[in-house]
Amino acid sequence: MHLDQIKTALAGVWSSLAPEIRPSAAKNPDGSRQPFYLTRDFRYEAGDRFELTVVNFADANGKLPLARIVIKGHMAWRGAHPIAPGAQQVDFVADEAYTVTPLTQGFADLLKQVASAGYARWEVGGTQSVFGKSFAPFGLVEGQHFMEYDLVYLAHGLLFWGARHIDGRGFDTAENRPTNLQIPLARKAAAVLPD
Repeated sequence: MHLDQIKTALAGVWSSLAPEIRPSAAKNPDGSRQPFYLTRDFRYEAGDRFELTVVNFADANGKLPLARIVIKGHMAWRGAHPIAPGAQQVDFVADEAYTVTPLTQGFADLLKQVASAGYARWEVGGTQSVFGKSFAPFGLVEGQHFMEYDLVYLAHGLLFWGARHIDGRGFDTAENRPTNLQIPLARKAAAVLPD
């Protein structure tokens, strides 16, 4: 497909098939990577706008939600990616919004310890904007937009992004752009995503 065809096919809402697992930057005492569980809801709109809602879980079955993160911004298309014919290099830039909502008391208490400066008291269900602010738990720096160097690939009615590096590295530079495909998202009927 040509880029315009990819954008047309991408338009709409996509969701995780089931809870997903990622390697986190945190390590267990034996040096292995701690798992990171989540679900994703992604919307792509005209003007290369996107909205991504991620819910993090404490368990592999997605029964114990920890936090909801909503990121809004724009996608910059950077050309073909060699992973598969039709795959594209894409930069996701959160230049519109970035919010965090603790969903358990334990996570709210952690945020009270590590992210209190410049924020209201963290409470379960209380959404706060971290947009343009320092937010140590996610490595956000004041005055900078969060950005990831990723990829997009559409195949068999599914949306693939890049798989996380097994060593826990983020997609924070073009050199760290993923080289493998992640578990896909499936198209969802049009819906309004939560803020």
